[in-house]
Amino acid sequence: MILEDTGLKPNIANGTRTVLSTQLFIAGGGMAGVAAALAAARNGAKVILCQDRPVLGGNASSEVRMHVSGSSTRGRELQTESRESGILEEIMLECAVRNPQSSASMLDLILYEKCRAEPNLTLLLNTTVVGASMDGDRIVSVYANRESTEDGFDIFADMFVDSTGDGRLGKEAGAPYMTGREASEDIAESEGRSVRDEYSLGSTLLFTAKDMGKPMPFIPPSWVRSFTEEDLKFRPHHSWEYGYWWVEFGGMLDTIKDNETIRDELLAIMLGVWDHIKNSGDHPQSENWALDWFGFLPGKRESRRFIGKHILNRNDLELAVDFEDTIAYGGWSIDTHPPGGIDAKDVKPCDQPLTPYMYGIPLRALVSAKIENLMFAGRNMSATHLAFASTRVMATCAVMGEGLGTFAAAALRKRLSLPEACMDKAMIHETQQQLLRQGAYLPGRLLEDRNLAAEAKVSASSEQPEGAAAQVVDRHTRTVSGPLGVRPDLTSPGTHRWMSEPTDPSPWLAFSWSEPVDIGSITVVLDSGLHRPLALTHQSSARAKMRWGAQPETLKELRLVAEHVDGQTSEVAHVRDNYKRQLEFVVDLTAVKRLRLEAIETNGLDHARVVEIRCRP
Repeated sequence: MILEDTGLKPNIANGTRTVLSTQLFIAGGGMAGVAAALAAARNGAKVILCQDRPVLGGNASSEVRMHVSGSSTRGRELQTESRESGILEEIMLECAVRNPQSSASMLDLILYEKCRAEPNLTLLLNTTVVGASMDGDRIVSVYANRESTEDGFDIFADMFVDSTGDGRLGKEAGAPYMTGREASEDIAESEGRSVRDEYSLGSTLLFTAKDMGKPMPFIPPSWVRSFTEEDLKFRPHHSWEYGYWWVEFGGMLDTIKDNETIRDELLAIMLGVWDHIKNSGDHPQSENWALDWFGFLPGKRESRRFIGKHILNRNDLELAVDFEDTIAYGGWSIDTHPPGGIDAKDVKPCDQPLTPYMYGIPLRALVSAKIENLMFAGRNMSATHLAFASTRVMATCAVMGEGLGTFAAAALRKRLSLPEACMDKAMIHETQQQLLRQGAYLPGRLLEDRNLAAEAKVSASSEQPEGAAAQVVDRHTRTVSGPLGVRPDLTSPGTHRWMSEPTDPSPWLAFSWSEPVDIGSITVVLDSGLHRPLALTHQSSARAKMRWGAQPETLKELRLVAEHVDGQTSEVAHVRDNYKRQLEFVVDLTAVKRLRLEAIETNGLDHARVVEIRCRP
């Protein structure tokens, strides 16, 4: 169904109302909203990020505890490096190092700290958008309430972003949106339905549990649901440390208006499943296990999807269309679930075909077709139900957010309206280039900046046959030519990194210029194991696929040493205890004849790896 809300009414609240002004207003502090806010603020825009919960992260937060999934399910070492980089990689690497105990609240803290650290970013927690003031098809301001302090806010901005998931801001502004599952007559796409309906993916409540080392009884509330092994025959439940995504309900209801009913039923379902595990007699090994935590906030999958300037569809994903305005990418399966959720006991709880390639996401799918200054990032982006089934996962939403925030900052810097900016090919190209500089990845795009390192003779103390030193200046920052990577015409084969021999006791990489150069900045891109998933999880099977902590391929300690034409040497940088993928050094080096990177220690790998070196004048 395509809906358009026209009954706009400003909110009138008791208590203090504060007028705020900013350049970019972002509603929704999930992974998409956080990434959008950080990207925009770091690129110079004044940003207000408004989140209706006390913590950031949405479904990844301690309130829900779903791990951040994305393209990394298709990864192959030194063939298909599909994990999302950029801001999300920065967050996940920091969480892996600072959070060895895997505390859900520590990720909340890291996201909070990231936002608080940006001087251009104002964070409003526990604050809900409740209305919008319009001038025709343009948002002038939004109304937001913070009940915890009895305050209201009238927030004026040049541009607005809805990353709320449910699309509250866009709905209040009258932006047209879709719900339910389209029929083939609505939009032609492979595997389309013959008849449209209003069904969606349901919601889930998760839990964590512990082996207490002694018998732990479970006394269920009287209202829990009852399940048998036959009821759960397609739903594995032999691992008890972490809840089950298939504890799903609400797909045949309105996941917004019926959210409280859905929550109550999910509690009955989730505790009923645990009652079956503990008390049915079918799982006697669970005797010592006890619930440690369980959620009261449903992890929601689907509700509104806005109509943008392009509606992404399944064909776009399967063909991996090379959009001119690509600013993000995806690669999760087309992951559909039966609307009946756990009550559809005679069918498998999901269908998850992978697309042939990692695919691009265009800017146009993140820009409202009607509201002149509204964009969106996250699960409410402009997509059919089938395309949404892949784009909805949080890692994909986060890279959308980074792309959108970077674009918005560029448009604001150039004083362009959103319609003008969307038509400015040069500005979109510059946005793509800036995303690459930040460490993000875009299929088929390479950084075009002048790289002094590429003008030098590259040598190394040793190199493996598949890891030639010269590859550090080939402009590729990952290998994606392997199975389930990107379209072959959008990449080049190779590992695209230097790899020293394991027997090399003191590996180094050097750049020698025939004529001296002046260097103003140096970027070092390291291997951080992008073929593996990396996300905070409490699920043992998911954790087993990761290396929690500093990634073993990453250089832990390195030195940069410059040699000048006068024969003098200078230490440019000496980095210790490193876990980051991309290191930036602002320098003032003149008359440099030679630059040398000394790889002193890795975080576990038996040889040194460097993906890229960029030296800018």
